[in-house]
Amino acid sequence: MTEPSAIRVLLVDDDPLVRSGLRLMLGGASDIQVVAEAADGAEVAALVDAQAPDVVLMDIRMPGVDGLAATEALRARPRPPEVIVLTTFNTDEHVLRALRAGAAGFVLKHTPPAQIVDAVRRVAAGEPVLSPAVTQQLIAQVAGRSGQPGRAARAREQLAGLGAREREVAVAVGTGKTNAEIAAELYMSLPTVKTNISRIMAKLGLGNRVQIALLVHDAEEV
Repeated sequence: MTEPSAIRVLLVDDDPLVRSGLRLMLGGASDIQVVAEAADGAEVAALVDAQAPDVVLMDIRMPGVDGLAATEALRARPRPPEVIVLTTFNTDEHVLRALRAGAAGFVLKHTPPAQIVDAVRRVAAGEPVLSPAVTQQLIAQVAGRSGQPGRAARAREQLAGLGAREREVAVAVGTGKTNAEIAAELYMSLPTVKTNISRIMAKLGLGNRVQIALLVHDAEEV
């Protein structure tokens, strides 16, 4: 039986076999409930209105409205659900756009079931689904520093508006460190780290810590 406080999940993928597999693996967790499925990004807004999911698992490539456009539209709404992008490394150039739009992270389609379940739980709890190793690989491949005149300068200007301690926390987030790792490295308590991250997002107008990491990389701070 699903718990009353279950994490509500919307699956968005044009492949019914992928959706079936995701539903099966998530259905085994008592604290997660798949509330709806969509085969195209055009269906997402209405389903979010009707089902109020906490997390959306979003494919990138779909024949009508793709996952990138759907993610941007969702994250522009008041109190939007969190979005996890379903991807493979051959779509790296698209993942950056999704992360900048406010997606909480990404999982590979062939990720082991237990890790996908854990990803949903983490995102619902406000933690991004970006391991340090994968974060560095992804951002190194798609940050696109060349051919982006002015981006690094703008990012540095934004970071300059932070306090010294906030900037240290931001750079640590940019390396993919968890809150606990940041606390240990910077000799802070865990609540202080969380407070600093909240302040950074508020000052910079960012939606989540993934966007902090991207800004740090744009500024070439890591």
